[in-house]
Amino acid sequence: MSDTGTSLHQAHTNGHVDPHAPAEQAAAPPAYRRIVVKFGTNLLTAGTDRLDLEAVAHLVSQVARLHQAGHQIIVVSSGAVAAGRYRLGMVRTRRKDIPFKQVLAAVGQSRLMDAYDQLFSWHGIIVAQALLTKNDLSDRVGYLNARNTLLALLDLEVIAIVNENDVVAVDELVDARFGDNDTLSALVANLVDADVLVILTDIAGLYTADPKRHADARLIPRVETIDASIEALARGTSSDRGTGGMLTKLQAARLATASGVAVVIADGHAPHALERIAAGEPLGTYFAPAGSGLESRQRWMLASVSRRDAVVVDPGAAAALRERHTSLLPAGITEVRGDFQRGDIIAILDREGIRIACGIANYPATDLVRIKGHRSSQIETVLGHHYGAEVVHRNNLVVV
Repeated sequence: MSDTGTSLHQAHTNGHVDPHAPAEQAAAPPAYRRIVVKFGTNLLTAGTDRLDLEAVAHLVSQVARLHQAGHQIIVVSSGAVAAGRYRLGMVRTRRKDIPFKQVLAAVGQSRLMDAYDQLFSWHGIIVAQALLTKNDLSDRVGYLNARNTLLALLDLEVIAIVNENDVVAVDELVDARFGDNDTLSALVANLVDADVLVILTDIAGLYTADPKRHADARLIPRVETIDASIEALARGTSSDRGTGGMLTKLQAARLATASGVAVVIADGHAPHALERIAAGEPLGTYFAPAGSGLESRQRWMLASVSRRDAVVVDPGAAAALRERHTSLLPAGITEVRGDFQRGDIIAILDREGIRIACGIANYPATDLVRIKGHRSSQIETVLGHHYGAEVVHRNNLVVV
């Protein structure tokens, strides 16, 4: 057996010798049947500069037991770049240019999947790799194709390992990246109508302050609504090796909960964290889903929105959108970002830059620059043409 095979065998064995495993898990009815779980880089590397196969094996064992108990599970995994950096002996390099990151992802992706394939095979489970980019989900046909593929894998009892296709996703690696797969995990949960999104990381959940800096920081066990005050708690915290900190996790939680998916952010190092969460045990921070899930077209709009193409609105417009779900009028727009066209899906931000909605634009960015702040009755006078009184009609708008 190769060194890698020996390590994987040892990791598998270590992951199973556990007298504290929940013995009645298989007999209990699952609290959540369809689960999307995201494993962060810091969790998979156990705080080191390489994949920690024992840590991965413990996670795989939990997924396997839940799978065998009747849960449907999709794994969104980070770790490819870290695996590639270690394999190339470049753990101390400070290079951050895009081609270099793509090389690391290309080298590491195969090693990451090889680890998952071998570890899951010990449990008699087949895995499949699904590489996605933002563009794959922005196109309606691509969105439906990805959905159909993932649902078919679930029906065949195959564990899908989903990752961002860093090798080609240049935009995501720069300004519009998914965010250490946090946002990708929310979009996947959205895509397959998951019951819960579990984001396992190296921190126990959302705290009242950064627990690494403030000894009196308290864990927040439940969040009903992710508003500006909640997001403010996450600012300033980050991951050492991953690209997503707590703020990206909260933004992912907003996306998922808006689609009717419950979200849990928890410490993946906690004993049997995933199994306990799947059984409904309170662990980490729970984010309540919206009262009613979104219909398919609205979920697609959430999945398709660009972080570059956006309009910023004043407090009055923000309140109208949040509280009354009105259409967006040009009078409420204070800033236009990006170079979008009529019919593109854009983000709607409040003055703090927090996304409050998204929708289909009735006007291109070049027109909106000219009519922002104007009354709807002035549109034709300013532009010489008219596509309607609304910048985004309420029927083409999703509030998050």
